[in-house]
Amino acid sequence: MSRVGKKPIVVPPGVDIKIDQNQIAATKGENHLQVEINPDIQIEFDQQAGEIRLSRPSDNRSHRALHGLYRSLVNNMIVGVTEGFKKKLEIVGVGYRAELKGKSLQLSIGYSHPILFKPPTGIEIKLEGTTNIFISGIDKQLVGQVAAKIRSFRPPEPYKGKGIRYEGEYIRRKAGKTAA
Repeated sequence: MSRVGKKPIVVPPGVDIKIDQNQIAATKGENHLQVEINPDIQIEFDQQAGEIRLSRPSDNRSHRALHGLYRSLVNNMIVGVTEGFKKKLEIVGVGYRAELKGKSLQLSIGYSHPILFKPPTGIEIKLEGTTNIFISGIDKQLVGQVAAKIRSFRPPEPYKGKGIRYEGEYIRRKAGKTAA
């Protein structure tokens, strides 16, 4: 069995789970997420124990891969509606800064023009100072995608380390030219 797929998913109190044929939906308050499940994977929800278990029909390679994948997607959905997900980006560079214009993020990162980024619905962007960007939301995939998009505007370069990086990201540095 898959080590990830066989773990039960604990559903905290207050989260409503609704299972239709190939869909599972989780709701807590106004947070609502749903995941489309492959028809080969069976879902069992035990309300007494507050657990969701996923099972697969065979030990085929594709079924094993889907088993762990959908278990992770359902778990991320439940964590998302209860706690949410966060990513932090750091801006490094002289004169590089970010500011909020309404809900949009304006980045001044060394180009001849400022970059205006409007986040998709369900994503909240906050700033701490002018160099730390916090991205939060209930959908783990969307939070990561938005963070990657903002980072792509000016990825860190290997000589001085200037650019936008994830918190704690290690940038491999190069020596550069040496004076003769």
